[in-house]
Amino acid sequence: MNSSTPSAANGNDSKKFKRDRPPCSPSRVLHLRKIPCDVTEAEIISLGLPFGKVTNLLMLKGKSQAFLEMASEEAAVTMVNYYTPITPHLRSQPVYIQYSNHRELKTDNLPNQARAQAALQAVSAVQSGSLALSGGPSNEGTVLPGQSPVLRIIIENLFYPVTLEVLHQIFSKFGTVLKIITFTKNNQFQALLQYADPVNAHYAKMALDGQNIYNACCTLRIDFSKLTSLNVKYNNDKSRDFTRLDLPTGDGQPSLEPPMAAAFGAPGIISSPYAGAAGFAPAIGFPQATGLSVPAVPGALGPLTITSSAVTGRMAIPGASGIPGNSVLLVTNLNPDLITPHGLFILFGVYGDVHRVKIMFNKKENALVQMADANQAQLAMNHLSGQRLYGKVLRATLSKHQAVQLPREGQEDQGLTKDFSNSPLHRFKKPGSKNFQNIFPPSATLHLSNIPPSVTVDDLKNLFIEAGCSVKAFKFFQKDRKMALIQLGSVEEAIQALIELHNHDLGENHHLRVSFSKSTI
Repeated sequence: MNSSTPSAANGNDSKKFKRDRPPCSPSRVLHLRKIPCDVTEAEIISLGLPFGKVTNLLMLKGKSQAFLEMASEEAAVTMVNYYTPITPHLRSQPVYIQYSNHRELKTDNLPNQARAQAALQAVSAVQSGSLALSGGPSNEGTVLPGQSPVLRIIIENLFYPVTLEVLHQIFSKFGTVLKIITFTKNNQFQALLQYADPVNAHYAKMALDGQNIYNACCTLRIDFSKLTSLNVKYNNDKSRDFTRLDLPTGDGQPSLEPPMAAAFGAPGIISSPYAGAAGFAPAIGFPQATGLSVPAVPGALGPLTITSSAVTGRMAIPGASGIPGNSVLLVTNLNPDLITPHGLFILFGVYGDVHRVKIMFNKKENALVQMADANQAQLAMNHLSGQRLYGKVLRATLSKHQAVQLPREGQEDQGLTKDFSNSPLHRFKKPGSKNFQNIFPPSATLHLSNIPPSVTVDDLKNLFIEAGCSVKAFKFFQKDRKMALIQLGSVEEAIQALIELHNHDLGENHHLRVSFSKSTI
């Protein structure tokens, strides 16, 4: 049954699958089980496509198993994290994915590999001219020159309302969505959606163009926009800038510049029944999820995965068992020996203001993190789930809890629950703070600021070396010596350095500020 483990003879392997967590350490090779016998190579490859480049495939049809090799370990980690809470389906049957013990697939001398290689070549032909995407946020990927990170989306056959939240959930699967503007033009419901990176826009277009959101209706037609950036003025049910939580709602003002405002003339085909829903209230029902239902949408279909056969009657949204609009995250698979409430406060504080943290008394690898609002919780979840911290791959999903309770007087807690609501270290307290525009995925390069004049390159390098990092490069900003970039050995090192050294006292009343950078040195 378990061909991914050479030690299959020890008899314990069948038990491993019953656990929630993958038994093996992360690998770019993934082991897929319970594959329907008539599934094609292309369908298996399509499971991996949204997460990065698929570099090899081995089908074991007799055993209903397959091995899929991704270009990078990060891509494989993102894929496993995505499919852990929501089991993917092929031909309406659930498929199970875990890390393989193999570090790479060697299939050159195996028989019957011609079809797999042809399928892989077909996929890379579709991606031709671009996209060696290795899944890691720090890799820019080689995108077609001039390709925009903004997609223009038209929704045809609009029989049921499609809200901004629904679009956010569908498109977030392919990368960080920064901004969305929806409007009605020529009697068609349209949207402009901006990703953090053109690579994400390319994959989303490839995967979603022509797909239906609901059974046989609400068809997505997707093109690259001529715009390279969107300017959102209001956060409401028509437009949203996920990097600027401080924008006013504008009370129904059109969210576009005057020339485009004409597009809002009519209330539009969608008169949203979900207007004003708190945070992210998805308009699609999950039969398994608690208390989410679609108002009278017969046959609301589901997962917008690339495999059209994968219709399971629900949307594929991670953390669907949590409460949408909730600001509390459940963080699992932490290293119980090294994690502290303060460490989680600093790390999650990169993506929003953390009010409370509770590390579970009886299960210290799990914690609850309460953010200031649902937007910030979603941002932190998107950026941090799947990252390595202290040797373990952190997972974050929406919690079923609405708030983190503080321990009662005299209740034994070992200092595992902390209230940070009045902390001076919140990055987003000030409305319109520059920090809203500097939210980036974890990267090996860190942005340092608030450096006093007396501190030298060597002082800073030694500070990071003493924290256990390998420093690959360092440079002060030319115009402003109070700021610098430092490149470390890995993303994991950078995450741990940020936790340890953000707010470090450099003397002269200067505390070091540390953020992830989008630049490399």
